[in-house]
Amino acid sequence: MSAPYKRGYHHTKSKGQESHVNCQFCGRTVPRWKTFTSYRGFRLNDPVLRKQIDRRFVSSFVRKMYVCPACARHRGIVKVGRSRKSRATKY
Repeated sequence: MSAPYKRGYHHTKSKGQESHVNCQFCGRTVPRWKTFTSYRGFRLNDPVLRKQIDRRFVSSFVRKMYVCPACARHRGIVKVGRSRKSRATKY
């Protein structure tokens, strides 16, 4: 039985040559195809600082995070047995 979710990664290298990344929460080294991607933003709450920074650069404070399957389940990024359509986006 296959998993009810899809990972957006396609293999481009042979076995053993795939890149590894570190989980952003626990630091575990995981193959990139096994990870789930999550995006974490940065908000400016200070109105004075917000006026000083140009609007074009405010949206560039988004960071792509790679999360291992264990942390993704623990933090609710992915829920076992639920399809992509039925789950709400966490970040």
